[in-house]
Amino acid sequence: MPYRKRYRVAFFSMTSCEGCQLMVLSSENELPDILSNVNIVYFREAMSEKSSDYDIAFIEGSATTAKEVRKLRKIRAQAKLVITLGACSSTGGLNRLKNRFRIGELKESVYGVEASRSHAFDTMRVRAIDEVIEVDHHLHGCPISKDEFIKTFNDLLLGLKPHTPNYPVCTDCKIAGNVCVFKKGGRCLGPVTRAGCDAICVTYGSICWGCRGFVDSPNITAHTETLANFGMGAEEASDFLGLYSTGLTGDTKVGKATKSTKSKQR
Repeated sequence: MPYRKRYRVAFFSMTSCEGCQLMVLSSENELPDILSNVNIVYFREAMSEKSSDYDIAFIEGSATTAKEVRKLRKIRAQAKLVITLGACSSTGGLNRLKNRFRIGELKESVYGVEASRSHAFDTMRVRAIDEVIEVDHHLHGCPISKDEFIKTFNDLLLGLKPHTPNYPVCTDCKIAGNVCVFKKGGRCLGPVTRAGCDAICVTYGSICWGCRGFVDSPNITAHTETLANFGMGAEEASDFLGLYSTGLTGDTKVGKATKSTKSKQR
């Protein structure tokens, strides 16, 4: 099936580690076919050339400054399609843990008392991209799945609507033949987390940390009870569930930033 047109594509970074863009660049076996049919006009991590004329914009990272908010609005005004790239842009990701603390105290903890009073640190509460501008599709994960990225990219170029799974990671675990983490006495977020990652973390001996965000209408109450049955208290369960999806459970837990917080916020 031929591509509809030769699209101009841009990749942008907001506040992030840029690991999702590294996943894009590591798709060296699959990218050539796609790149022969598009023009990459902006990708700071991969090229020095720049252009403000593009059709499709992939955005990694969260909005944490007024400058980023302005940049996002300019991107939305130009792009025909906007796709978030990873957890930070889709739900706020780990960046959103910042919202549990008071901004002034965080700045003081990280930069010191005097520096925290300066307006040079233009920082605000963390927002996912769709809290600032309209988004056409989300690519979830921390980092994203290369296979899902390639499939989504192809669908966009063909004029098809990309598919986003709305079933839990438990399904991926069953398909992979994994023994349930709970059966092994562990705690896991697979039952409430959106699938599409092939349960890679559990397959390689870890647990599901929920980096792809919740499925639609997750039964948080039931899963909190399950976690309690496996020895996890209410506060610990709330922290666990909100690790990647703080904005979905509510940015309501506000604590005091301390030196121990400092290392976590960097």
